[in-house]
Amino acid sequence: MTGQISVVLVDDQELVRAGLRPLAERDGDIVVTGEAQDGRAGLSRVRELRPDVVLMDIRMPVMDGLQATREIVADPALDGTRVLVLTTFDEDEHVYEAIRSGAAGYLLKDVSPEDLRAAIRTVSAGDSLLDPAVTATVMRAVTSGTRTDDSLLHGLTEREIEVLTLIGRGHTNDEIAAELYLSPATARTYASRLLARLGARDRAALVVLAYETGLVTPGTTGSSGS
Repeated sequence: MTGQISVVLVDDQELVRAGLRPLAERDGDIVVTGEAQDGRAGLSRVRELRPDVVLMDIRMPVMDGLQATREIVADPALDGTRVLVLTTFDEDEHVYEAIRSGAAGYLLKDVSPEDLRAAIRTVSAGDSLLDPAVTATVMRAVTSGTRTDDSLLHGLTEREIEVLTLIGRGHTNDEIAAELYLSPATARTYASRLLARLGARDRAALVVLAYETGLVTPGTTGSSGS
């Protein structure tokens, strides 16, 4: 089948990998091309196979998922590879660091099979996967009492600030378009422009920036974003 989404599984538990593979591949448009039991081995497999998506555990021996994610994101040869972090609710700070490191988003380990496949497709298409409610919980835990210098925002137009705020609240491009009375294409253009102007790798990085600069605070989330 052409147009398949290639995936590498990186998790230190063999049973987890064995369970994820058939769930991911069930519909035929996703194929697991490789597996690894720790971050270092995973990094090697990703460099070898250059998959579309990596499902990355956080807590692993030898090299954890955070460092592996940083190295994948920093490698120009892997520019087309997106990382989805597998996490649990008790790893708020790790989720935050994963997103700051360049992960396109995260999945909770109790994700349903349908949501797993949908997440892989979403990230492969270039979107980010950040559940607004979970993101707010994470940001509340790790940004309380802290504030990033908001000078990055000084060169943005009022409309760009509005779009960035809505991205931070978890709005999709279609929802941003409806909120600001724009066409969906114009909303996408604004999002792309923000990525370029702020030097952000992807939409997940824009969400973090919106929280860190105080544009968005926990409790002001919207509906699920992509």
